[in-house]
Amino acid sequence: MKTLRENILHREQGRISVLIADDHVTVREGLAAIIARQVDMNVVAEATTGRQAVDLWMHHRPQLTLLDLRMPELDGLTALQEIRRFDADARVIVLTTFDSGPEIQQAIRSGAKAYLLKDAQREDLLSCMRRVHAGETCFPSSVIQKLTASMGGESLTQREVEVLKLLAEGRSNKEIGSLLHIGETTVKTHLRNIFGKLNVLSRTEAISVAAKRGLIQI
Repeated sequence: MKTLRENILHREQGRISVLIADDHVTVREGLAAIIARQVDMNVVAEATTGRQAVDLWMHHRPQLTLLDLRMPELDGLTALQEIRRFDADARVIVLTTFDSGPEIQQAIRSGAKAYLLKDAQREDLLSCMRRVHAGETCFPSSVIQKLTASMGGESLTQREVEVLKLLAEGRSNKEIGSLLHIGETTVKTHLRNIFGKLNVLSRTEAISVAAKRGLIQI
C-alpha cells in the first residue's frame, strides 16, 4: 500500500490517483487491471468495506474514488456522505449493479459526481473518470431516464441536465452555449423543454425543482 507521500509524488507526475471500493474481489482486480494500463492513472488503494473506504480515503486523499453501493460494515451511500463531510469537493463515482431511481437520486443528493453501472463499457468508464477528474459530472442518459421515470413526468435528456447544472451555477444563456458549444437559440430551446418537463415557469423554479428531485446539486 502506498503512503500519502508516494501518492503526492504520483500527482506531481500528472497521474490521477484512484481508490477502488468494492467487496467483490473479481470486480476490484478487474478495475485495478484496467486502470493500471492507463498512463495517466494510478490505483493508490483498494477497499473491501465501506468503513475501509472512508479510512483509506482519509489516508490517501485520492483524486477519484470508485465506490460500490452495497458493501459490508458501511453501505456506499453512507461512506460517500462521510467522505464529503471531510471534503465537499471529493470526486466520487458510484459504480454499481443497482439502477433504481431512488438509489440514483440518493447517490446524487449525497454528492456523487457520476453514476455508472458495472456493465458499462471500459471506454465509457475511463472517459467518465477523466471527465469527473476534470471537474465535470457524468450521468448517462439511461441513468437520467431511470431517475426521472421514478419520480413521474417526462424524462430529461442528458443535454438538458447539463444545461440545468450550468443554470444552477448562475451562467447566462451565452455562457451556457459557449461551454456546451451550442448556440444561444439552442440553449433557449433546451430551457423551454426543461420548463415544460419540470412544470415550472422560471429559471429559479427549475433549479429548485431539479435539486429536490436529485437531478442537480446546489
